Amino acid sequence: MSDLATIPRSDFRPPTGRRVRAIRDRLRDVYGIPRMAPHRQPLDELVLTVLSQSTNDRNRDIAYERLRERFDSWAAVRDAPVEEVEEAIRPGGISKVKSVRIQAILEAISEHDEGLDLGWLRDASVADGQAFLTALPGVGRKTAACVLLFAFGLHDVPVDTHVSRVGMRLRLLRPGAPFEELHDAMLALTPPGQELELHVNLLRHGRRTCHARTPDCAGCALRRMCPSRRV
Repeated sequence: MSDLATIPRSDFRPPTGRRVRAIRDRLRDVYGIPRMAPHRQPLDELVLTVLSQSTNDRNRDIAYERLRERFDSWAAVRDAPVEEVEEAIRPGGISKVKSVRIQAILEAISEHDEGLDLGWLRDASVADGQAFLTALPGVGRKTAACVLLFAFGLHDVPVDTHVSRVGMRLRLLRPGAPFEELHDAMLALTPPGQELELHVNLLRHGRRTCHARTPDCAGCALRRMCPSRRV
């Protein structure tokens, strides 16, 4: 966040519940309340999130569909020559890295459950789910949160570059904080049951208005409550 000076942890005051609700309500006015039922396909979500890294949604989706068309199961992806996986996901970018990572993740899950079943995460605690997922090769807190939230509707919130940028500018999150702290802070300030809403609406705002280099502060619906506004 080049436009934000790092604030020491001791000088940062977490937002009040009232402020969080005010920002949530203003975002609702602009973007509505997103609805998305948990799809209960955690392994699909895990692979999809790996494919999303360093690419756009369209290329991610193409790579995912090509992978599913080429292989009839995740076990087949795990056991295939890595070159075949790499070729299938090439539209998603950095396919050499992602193909190796996907196979390593599937292999690691197989050591826990030969059937590649992650359904048990639905009934596990969020902390246990986070611990298991982040122990997989190359899986961080954002990817783990995507699995827990989108597959099962659990109390976790993915913090990507858009969410972190908007959150820092609004002082919901501490500017300059590492991503581990950002995830903990975002989880702490999000009311249970509103994880999807806050994630999606902050992401939408980052994509449409609060751009990284040239935020549209003049046209921003949150400008009056944003300490980082430029106008």
